[in-house]
Amino acid sequence: MARTSETKPEKGSKKKNKKNADGTKKPGRIKQIVEVYKYTQEIDRSTLPLMLVAVAASVVVAVVLTMLIFSSPWYGIFMGLAIGLLIAMMILARKAERAAFSRIKGQPGAPLAAMQSIRRGWNVEEEPVQIDPRSQKMLFRASGRAGIAVVAEDSSALSMKLLEKERRSIRRVLQHDNVPVHQIVVGDGEGEVPLHKLPSHMQRMKKQLTKNEAAQVSKRLNALHRSLRQSIPKGVDPMRARPNRKAMRGR
Repeated sequence: MARTSETKPEKGSKKKNKKNADGTKKPGRIKQIVEVYKYTQEIDRSTLPLMLVAVAASVVVAVVLTMLIFSSPWYGIFMGLAIGLLIAMMILARKAERAAFSRIKGQPGAPLAAMQSIRRGWNVEEEPVQIDPRSQKMLFRASGRAGIAVVAEDSSALSMKLLEKERRSIRRVLQHDNVPVHQIVVGDGEGEVPLHKLPSHMQRMKKQLTKNEAAQVSKRLNALHRSLRQSIPKGVDPMRARPNRKAMRGR
């Protein structure tokens, strides 16, 4: 009987594919960090000085402690460098997140991009819940155990009218349920929430509903959900106003 030839797997076929969909090679972790640093430093010049201060201060403190305990500075130098680099990376991640938000600040849909960066605790609607076709003002909504958050892009009179309109719509659906409705205005004025602080502001809200109650609220809000894509003027796509997620993760 003729022996069937077995094809051997090509050399390196078991290696993980490290290429993007377009065939370009994915950048390594160090290269990603360098890119994030350049992107952030370009917008915020205080990034590098703060990172250097964090490393230097960590080394000094660690050396002093190890001199008092072990009478030798070497262990303190290595420990200080490790701790300092960790703190420096945390500073870079925070600065990169703020820089990413500054790039989309003022664009239509920017609050939605900020809300979508919240990892858990809120169910964010993927489309605007209210929109004015002429001015392109939009309103966004999320629900969770803290209640319902309705977010306006600015404090203009038109945005305030949209907020009130959405509040009435929510109350009609929830009727007499004791569900808090938080009206949030994005901006830098008094009583407003800066764009880069919007995710943390929402995450700090006090939880007032159980998981079951929050799920019921989400189901009732689905009755209000309607696609507004046809109402959005040409050229306006709030889903494109997204921050650089790699930069926000500090990578």
